[in-house]
Amino acid sequence: MLTRKWWSSLRNGLSRVSRAPAGYRAIHRRYDVIVVGGGHAGTEAAAAAARVGAETLLVTQKIDTIGALSCNPSLGGVGKGQLVREVDALDGLCGRAGDRAGIHFSVLNRSKGPAVWGPRAQLDRQRYRDFIQAELLATPRLEVMEGSVEELLVEEEVDPEKPGRHRVTGIRLAGHAPPLEASSVILTTGTFLSGFLFLGQTSSPGGRIGDPPSSSGLSRTLKETLGLQVGRLRTGTPPRILKDSVDLTLATLHPPDQHPTPFSFLNTHTHCKPEEQLPCYLVRTTPGVDRVVMESLDDNSHIQEDTKGPRYCPSIESRVLRFPGRSHQVWLEPEGMTSNLLYPQGLSMTMPPDMQLRLLRQIPALHRVEISTPGYGVQYDYVCPTQLCPSLQVKTTQGLFLAGQINGTTGYEEAAAQGLWAGVNAARSALAAPLLALSRTESYIGVLIDDLVTRGVTEPYRMFTSRAEFRTLLRPDNADLRLTLKGFEEVGCVSAQRYNEAVRVKEGLEEAFSTLGSLSRSPRDWRKTLETSSISQNKGGTLTATELLQYNDITYDDLAAALPESLAPFLEFSRRLKIEAVYRPHCELQKKEIQRIQREEGMYLSPDLDYLSLPVSLSNEVREILDRVRPTTLGAATRLPGMTPAAIVHLLNFVTQKNNNQKKIIHNQHSRAHKKPSGPEPSEGGERAGAVS
Repeated sequence: MLTRKWWSSLRNGLSRVSRAPAGYRAIHRRYDVIVVGGGHAGTEAAAAAARVGAETLLVTQKIDTIGALSCNPSLGGVGKGQLVREVDALDGLCGRAGDRAGIHFSVLNRSKGPAVWGPRAQLDRQRYRDFIQAELLATPRLEVMEGSVEELLVEEEVDPEKPGRHRVTGIRLAGHAPPLEASSVILTTGTFLSGFLFLGQTSSPGGRIGDPPSSSGLSRTLKETLGLQVGRLRTGTPPRILKDSVDLTLATLHPPDQHPTPFSFLNTHTHCKPEEQLPCYLVRTTPGVDRVVMESLDDNSHIQEDTKGPRYCPSIESRVLRFPGRSHQVWLEPEGMTSNLLYPQGLSMTMPPDMQLRLLRQIPALHRVEISTPGYGVQYDYVCPTQLCPSLQVKTTQGLFLAGQINGTTGYEEAAAQGLWAGVNAARSALAAPLLALSRTESYIGVLIDDLVTRGVTEPYRMFTSRAEFRTLLRPDNADLRLTLKGFEEVGCVSAQRYNEAVRVKEGLEEAFSTLGSLSRSPRDWRKTLETSSISQNKGGTLTATELLQYNDITYDDLAAALPESLAPFLEFSRRLKIEAVYRPHCELQKKEIQRIQREEGMYLSPDLDYLSLPVSLSNEVREILDRVRPTTLGAATRLPGMTPAAIVHLLNFVTQKNNNQKKIIHNQHSRAHKKPSGPEPSEGGERAGAVS
């Protein structure tokens, strides 16, 4: 059910929605940016381009499916939650949509430090879709059109001042609609690019059940006209099951967090109250599941294909074949507040429907389960992302940008992050502004894009915190301080409202830390003031309040209660101050490492370095790159595709230590050469005077 505000947005937006070719009408024939696809990448791309100031058109096969959650009804997680927070910090949509549609909020990885916490939420599918559609239709400079793109308009005449052999000038729709021109085009085709659905031994064209695939002409344009290297990937989705056919008494209950954490920096609470949120349930597979998988292999063409699937979200068939005899977790997740469907996370499968039912019923809690929609597999084309610039523009084609699964990634969050950045740069290109790149030292979005364009993919790419070398700097709590100010001042995709709020928070945190740093007492005085025994009796000197926050059991609220006049004004930042105080020493070290790398760019790398056997922490991939290219300076090494900041730090430390050791050897040799011999001089006969013969 739409709220009155949303319905008003939808109703007002309908004047900017058209369907083609039947009833074809476009307010403009030429746009700054055209976005193809209405999934997570496409919606973020279209909204970002419009925010930057470009006249934008979003073309999608079905307007009703804009913002649809094609697979799991959830957002965020470890690594992925960081991406959602960064997209929100740059004024994207998915964080606020998650806060509006969330029905079960939890922070994963809480047993570890806040830098690797993973904000996550189960979503109500309909609420999420409604929010995204209302936001898009209320966005200035953005129009939405229903239609299928037949091909790209490509010209050989290019801007000589820019790289590229081709130039995209627009799109041609299927049917008899006239072409639409644009300065920039963003393809966000998801799994629809030459997509095929697999269920048992049957297959049919499509990117999602109930929807047709994208036009074959679009794939042909990419391969033949533009000469891009295109690969093939696969993914899958589990069956949807009826909740009232599940015996939840045999499952382990997992309630949401008592104090839900919003995704968006603009929200202080989630739409769904804590007491209204729904639980998830945990069950495990049994030996019977393995048995059904093995019996179904001959009837499962998708699992027999060589096409690469997602390693980190594999089908149950792949898991059983890879780890026979192991019991696997299956999460039963609600699909909506009023939905009678459960999503069995961990049971993606493509065997025939009757075998799917048999498999599900091997799990005790599902012994009487009924299936609403069977699981299925999808195979689709992707463009090898090493053919892209960090701006996500195709290197050989001016004006063409790619985002989402077409670049070989998997997941809503990865798609949204790419979509936003492609939208920013497509708009800037159209408006004759320089293209931008995000560094992997400042954002997970930068890590994601850098990994894609420098290393490519051999399987669907998923974000993890372990991919970020400087993850203590790239925390979910500080994404606004890292990106929002830059997004307004340099990028142009952030609203004044969000910018002003980020400035207020930044100034508030700085004032709070200044106050904390000024409060300095002896450990004995602090023990009395706070009535705590966590400060050692043997501790000497003085401690600031900032240093006290680095103790695990001392919170900002404790300090504010003891010193209300000084610290109570900053209580709204209590959680952030605690996290920042804990990580500040580590962050300072990482910043110094980054600055050290920048200072030492000219450091000479000897051509005889044996990179394959260096006694230093380097991955085999990095060793092979260095051994093959043999860069002459550290700066040249930093620019090699596949090199990471962590590898550069380790290499810098090794070469520095080696140079220091060589200097010591030379110094010692020089000292010995000039050192006068002690004792009597040798005799003319060469024997030492007084020596015994």
